[in-house]
Amino acid sequence: MSASRGTPRTDPTAARLAGWIEPVVGDAGYDLEELVVTPAGRRSIVRVVVDRDQGVSLDDVADVSRAVSDALDAHDDGMGRTPYVLEVTSPGVDRPLTEQRHWRRNAGRLVVVAVGPAGSTEQVTGRITAVDDQGVTLAVEAAGKPGAKKRPPTPRQVPWAELGAGHVQVEFGRPGTEDGDEDGGVDADSAVDDDGGEL
Repeated sequence: MSASRGTPRTDPTAARLAGWIEPVVGDAGYDLEELVVTPAGRRSIVRVVVDRDQGVSLDDVADVSRAVSDALDAHDDGMGRTPYVLEVTSPGVDRPLTEQRHWRRNAGRLVVVAVGPAGSTEQVTGRITAVDDQGVTLAVEAAGKPGAKKRPPTPRQVPWAELGAGHVQVEFGRPGTEDGDEDGGVDADSAVDDDGGEL
């Protein structure tokens, strides 16, 4: 029951909501990364995941929550009678990197990814050093024996056609990060009670 940008929207409710929410999110300067509608007893949980190049703060999430809530209220006549809870959040580090914008926004992070032509891929660990229209440049860590002197990373340019979904590796105390930066996205819940929004 999800509608994600760039993927088929098979759930009618999620698809309908995405049609209303995505333009609002885009006008505010964000990308709608995911929209999931989950039944929860007599209510539904509408989870909206947004992102942008500059990152997403708690204030940003609050602003987007208000805009999305207004959009849903404006279409209340076509949303049925199911009460809902709106959750707006930014992606966490566990979100796979599948789009060019995902890789660009994670420049400098350490990732694990399958690279190479179809049928002969290999799993590598490397730091994202550059992202462009041709692909991604990784500083690939050399596999070494335990206790052996660590060798410096080797730059490797990987074209988009040979790049799998990347998975960010959590690093504590990585230079240039603030406390809590590796934990995941920020979020704020906008709960709408029985007298408010309805799906």
